[in-house]
Amino acid sequence: MEETLVTVACDLSGRAWHINKVEYPSQKIGTFDTELVEVFWQAVAANGLMNLHQVLNHGTNSHHIAEGLFKATARAFREAVAIDPRQQGVPSSKGTLTD
Repeated sequence: MEETLVTVACDLSGRAWHINKVEYPSQKIGTFDTELVEVFWQAVAANGLMNLHQVLNHGTNSHHIAEGLFKATARAFREAVAIDPRQQGVPSSKGTLTD
């Protein structure tokens, strides 16, 4: 992923939302249309009922950007499903916040 930095956050909330602030310098990686990367992640968020935010901080090579996006998203997923021994139950602020 060389010169590329991508930030990803996900929340396995049961509600689907996808934000993708990633632009590719070229429309294709080989014969693959780069616009399909966003379509793929939109489908993952919708079908996984998750909030998924993906932001390209910097990058100049479309291949490296797509690679960085997949790697960062995989790491965010791994963290989202990890059990934190310090936490009892499901970590959530639902029902605890007031006006």
